[in-house]
Amino acid sequence: MKHRIVVLGAGYAGATTAGRLAKRLHRDDVEITVVNADPDFVERIRLHQLAAGQELPVRPLRKVFAGTGIQVRIARVDAVDADRNTVELIGENGAETLEYDTLVYALGSAIADFGVPGVAAHAHNVASKQAALRLRERLAQLSAGETVLIVGGGLTSIETATEIAEARPDLSVAMAARGGVGDWLDEKAQTHLWAAFERLGITVHERADVIRVTEDGVSTRSGAEILAGTTVWTAGFAAHPIAAASTLTVSPDGRIVVDATLRSISHANVYAVGDAAHAAGYGGKALRMGCATAYPMAWQGADAIAAHLTGRQAPDALIGYNSQCISLGRGDAIIQDLTNEDEPTSKVTTGRKGARKKELICTVAGWSVKHPTLLVPSRRRRIATGRLVSY
Repeated sequence: MKHRIVVLGAGYAGATTAGRLAKRLHRDDVEITVVNADPDFVERIRLHQLAAGQELPVRPLRKVFAGTGIQVRIARVDAVDADRNTVELIGENGAETLEYDTLVYALGSAIADFGVPGVAAHAHNVASKQAALRLRERLAQLSAGETVLIVGGGLTSIETATEIAEARPDLSVAMAARGGVGDWLDEKAQTHLWAAFERLGITVHERADVIRVTEDGVSTRSGAEILAGTTVWTAGFAAHPIAAASTLTVSPDGRIVVDATLRSISHANVYAVGDAAHAAGYGGKALRMGCATAYPMAWQGADAIAAHLTGRQAPDALIGYNSQCISLGRGDAIIQDLTNEDEPTSKVTTGRKGARKKELICTVAGWSVKHPTLLVPSRRRRIATGRLVSY
């Protein structure tokens, strides 16, 4: 009987974990199944480009994993029973139950509305391909001079605002952030960011705590009203509620609490990677959600699973940061170098050089998912005796 590994989610973390496992474990011993709601791999770090009207390459998951031995199931995950080792799915043929011996939970994240009224009814977002396409359609309907308001001040907010402003200079683009915008960056990076806002004609409202979204804009805690023809909510991300609804131990924000090997602290045969995992980084601070940590978590998680099943020592090195990349349209970007602890350094790359570096990083990220086993040395080891079944 083969050891059944089920990977939930085929974003950057899930797809990379599955591909790496296919290189680490002997095909005669394991059955690897990837479950994903979308039939294609979605380049989430480019969804602001899709919303602004650009075309992205289509990468069907079955084609991505062709020849690897990985099975692809197109279905939505409805529930996880970590005590019975089962996953409830909603697929094309209705509800079904999938059993596993080892589970990799990589369902990522969705937008967080923080309980603000009107977000679901009146705001667009770029957290999924479908949402980005809906925003794209809405932007195409807007007339010159209409306002697009981006709520939020983080990376997604900045990239969405600058991309739309560059693609549609006839529109009035504004941002509303509860705190500062880009104030975590080094001084040089902040100066460049604000120059880009000025160049693109973006109006920025800082310390504007949005408490309601309406059809005509937003209301802030100070009592101010910011009018807009279209509001885009990019104020943060939250873990999918499936893990929190299970018996898995989760953090207050709903992420699965894992040890240094990305293994659940409550269920030994469950691993979590990417946005779904609450893992400690340097200084004991939890790793933030984002592509910057998705890949190293996927590598470490896959290698830990393979090590456990083959009777070897699982890697448990701390995962740190290197840089933060922020696109400011197609010809401009900021590459902010970071310490392992996620603190900005004085080394910053901006302008076209930054844009080329950012584009290279995004291209390599997409390419590595499209070719999940080419960059990984082949070390297909046999599973140790007694570990072919659930542990």
